[in-house]
Amino acid sequence: MKAFVVDRYQKQAPLRLADLPTPQPREDEVLVEVHAAGVNLLDAKLRSGEFKLILPYRLPLILGHDVAGVVVKVGTRVRQFQPGDEVYARVDDLRIGTFAEFVAVKEASLALKPKGLTMEEAASIPLVGLTAWQALVEKAHLKKGQKVFIQAGSGGVGSFAIQLAKHLGATVAATTGTTNVELVKGLGADVVIDYKTQDFEDVLRDHDLVLNSQDSKTLDKSLRVLQRGGQLISISGPPDPEFARESGAPAFLRWAVRLLSAGVRRKARRLGVRYGFLFMKASGSQLREITELIEAGAIRPVMDRVFPFALTNEALAYVEAGRAKGKVVVSVK
Repeated sequence: MKAFVVDRYQKQAPLRLADLPTPQPREDEVLVEVHAAGVNLLDAKLRSGEFKLILPYRLPLILGHDVAGVVVKVGTRVRQFQPGDEVYARVDDLRIGTFAEFVAVKEASLALKPKGLTMEEAASIPLVGLTAWQALVEKAHLKKGQKVFIQAGSGGVGSFAIQLAKHLGATVAATTGTTNVELVKGLGADVVIDYKTQDFEDVLRDHDLVLNSQDSKTLDKSLRVLQRGGQLISISGPPDPEFARESGAPAFLRWAVRLLSAGVRRKARRLGVRYGFLFMKASGSQLREITELIEAGAIRPVMDRVFPFALTNEALAYVEAGRAKGKVVVSVK
């Protein structure tokens, strides 16, 4: 099969198109013929080696975390899927590889593709959808009437999180650039802040939750827009001790992580708020709940561009440039 691989960790280095053996599914896995693959900033960060201590991949490595496609083979213990099923998933860490013609996916991480979506639309959903779900529903327990501030409202995670938060009954504030203000309003944001002309800290007060995806300066300011007892969940770091424990990191790495997040956790305590880091996990059961929302019309995919498989490097560079509105997808088949 054809696949795009990383041979060594390096910033902005092109992926190599290679001919590789088709993977064989383990007993709890499904072999999926890839029709489309989502492209995420996480792929660029992995290529650069940013997570090599936490995620010890063996090189060469096929990149790609999101997949939509068709089941072609199932493992001996698989019961929920059969050949011919149209499915989608965020594949598991240490089992990634959707920038390829085939990928093996754990049964527990897979879900049937939402009806009415194209393969490209379906491939845009898993990573950002699960990130938003795990932040707002699983970690924050966002409730009706609460106020949430979502950064980068026109991005992949932001555009999904706004819709999910509105479905949950929250009042939503979001930041975006001038050209995307109407897009973000159309997704349901109640307050839209143009970061090019406004400082969100001058506008927002007493929020229950912040979903942080930006730099450390933005994180510090975001802590101050929370009311006492509020919570900031960051998907851009720094990782916290809870994440280090859950990831099974060695003692030296847990110690390093504790130091990395010590400053922000100290600031949060002084303000009477909580800080938490989220590194999302694959989950077929949560994807099924997301599927119900999509099929009910509560959430729609927000797409920027679809690149052909041959232009996977160009797609990754486009995402890394940080100007995408919603998701970027590679069409493989």
